[in-house]
Amino acid sequence: MLDSLADYPRWFVVLCGTIVLAAAIWVAMKLLKWTLWLLIFGVVVVGLASAAWLFFR
Repeated sequence: MLDSLADYPRWFVVLCGTIVLAAAIWVAMKLLKWTLWLLIFGVVVVGLASAAWLFFR
């Protein structure tokens, strides 16, 4: 696979690699953002449910 990249100019290979890596980091950041929001929501729901259960017990 790397032999086929030898046909292209080095600057083009580096540019494409940079764009792909930047896109992968952007997607990872978006996934982490949604994961953190879900975690915060889960903590709030579990905390409120626990407090309500203890209050009415």
